[in-house]
Amino acid sequence: MPLSPTLPRTDPEALAELQRDHGRALFGFLVGLTAGDAQRAEDLVQETLVRVWQHPEALASGHDSMRPWLFTVARRLAIDARRARLSRPLEVDPEGLEQAPEPQDAVAGSVTAIDVRRAVGSLGPEHREVLMQVYFRDRSVAEAAAELGIPAGTVKSRTYYALRALRKGLHGYGYDLGA
Repeated sequence: MPLSPTLPRTDPEALAELQRDHGRALFGFLVGLTAGDAQRAEDLVQETLVRVWQHPEALASGHDSMRPWLFTVARRLAIDARRARLSRPLEVDPEGLEQAPEPQDAVAGSVTAIDVRRAVGSLGPEHREVLMQVYFRDRSVAEAAAELGIPAGTVKSRTYYALRALRKGLHGYGYDLGA
C-alpha cells in the first residue's frame, strides 16, 4: 500500500537527532532482547525509527525524554518479531546443509550396478580377469600378474584396453575409469 503524500511525517532533522541521541542505547537494549543477534537488533532499531517517522505526534507529546516511548515501541516490535519467527517452521542453517551428506538414491545405484555388470560382462574373459584382479580384488599389477601367470606388461595393456571398452559402454555416466 503506497503512502499518501498528505499524511504527516516526522521531520527528517528531528528523526536524525532522535537517532543520534538514543540510537546506541536502543541498539544495546535490542541486542539484549534478541539474544545477541546484532543484525536482528539493527533491523528492530530501523523499524522503531520508522514508527517514529510515521507518528510525528509522539514527538509532540511533551515528554521530557523520548527514550521510554522508544524502548516500549522497540520491545513490542521485538516481541512481535519473536512471535512471528516462532509461528513459522524452523529455519535451516545453510552451513549445516553444505556439510550434510548427499542423499543416496538406491534405485539409481542399482541401475548403475546393473549397467556396470553388463559392461564388464561384455568384455572378453582375459580383460574381465585382469579387471577383477586389479580393481575388484585390489591387487597390484605385480600381484595380478603372479595370480594370472602372465607378465606385468600384459596386465597393464589388458587393463588399459578393458577400461577403454568400459568407457565406450558406459559413456552416459561420464566416469573417469582411469588409464
